[in-house]
Amino acid sequence: MTVMSAGTGPMGAGTGDTDRTGATATATAGATAAAGATAAAGATAGAGAVGAGEAFGAAVRALRSAADAGAPVLLLAHVNPDGDSLGSAIALGLALRRLGARPRVSFDAEPFVVPRTLRFLPGQDLLVAPGDLDGFDAAAALVVTLDVGSEERLGRLSRRLAGTQSLVVDHHASNTLFGEVNFVDPEAASTSVLVTRIIDALGAELDRDIAAAVYTGLVTDTGSFRFAATTPAVHELAARLLATGIRHDQICRTLWDTHRFGYLKLLGQALERARLEPEFDLIWTWCTESDLRLAGIGYDEIEAVIDTVRTVSEAEVALVCKQDGGIWKLSVRSKGAVDVGALCTALGGGGHRFAAGVSSSESLAATMDRFREELVHAPRLSR
Repeated sequence: MTVMSAGTGPMGAGTGDTDRTGATATATAGATAAAGATAAAGATAGAGAVGAGEAFGAAVRALRSAADAGAPVLLLAHVNPDGDSLGSAIALGLALRRLGARPRVSFDAEPFVVPRTLRFLPGQDLLVAPGDLDGFDAAAALVVTLDVGSEERLGRLSRRLAGTQSLVVDHHASNTLFGEVNFVDPEAASTSVLVTRIIDALGAELDRDIAAAVYTGLVTDTGSFRFAATTPAVHELAARLLATGIRHDQICRTLWDTHRFGYLKLLGQALERARLEPEFDLIWTWCTESDLRLAGIGYDEIEAVIDTVRTVSEAEVALVCKQDGGIWKLSVRSKGAVDVGALCTALGGGGHRFAAGVSSSESLAATMDRFREELVHAPRLSR
């Protein structure tokens, strides 16, 4: 197999499915890989850092400086963004605009369209296609990545990091710390939790539009408050967001409970071909590009397939392989006994302990052989 974007190895990072989960307890904010400073930030369980650690302080100072100067700031979500990545980018963009900065939000997708389930998000006037950024990024005082675990997860936009101060804001334990400043807290329930901390520190009002974007990230990565990252602090933040008047019922209905008819047809096919492999404690299935064409739906509309597959009681690990061009993108979930984040990292991907992803350019059969081989050696967790 070959890496999807850059680097070497059998599988490549990035599926868009390294979210919708989290961890609990106290966190460490990441250190820079080369030029940046090492930093730590204390955390409220599951809700992100509380103490103003070095990375957090550096992040706030850089953003405040850009806002005070009325400077351009480029905010980047990951390839084919989910609710946490795009919601975080838009929330921070709205806050920075209110404070005087000139933010723009972008992500790599072909075509450049907001995923169907996220088209309700406010602040979409901030969005700029990658091809329309020439000139803006050259003038940008700062490039900020949101919920992006590695440069490869930026796709074509990774080149926008060159020559500009970079800030990484993320909660993936597998983050490669590729920014000059890396505010990375693996124990935060979502990247949007970290963005809320930044917005508060900047002194921007958490209004209804910003709250809707933050809430979208929060419910995406806590599985609508069902996953282990859901702590009392998470619920306290949710209450604060609801107090702004957001329609949380409509947000959740759009994210979780709205599908086109073609999706039901494709889901039926995926479930029909699902395979239970007790010897690996695994349930898995796959969706091809032909399936998508016949169903008349887009790639971004099949993210929820894994949420059905993972409910099977006879397997600890669930996997959905999704074909996208010459790549198989793997969405992996664990019920708590297997660290699939470590598993996917070993294959060149990344993510969280209970939700992760990886990409492969080999055949489906070869991809599954490698996955099973690594699954056998994946770390086991105590529940």
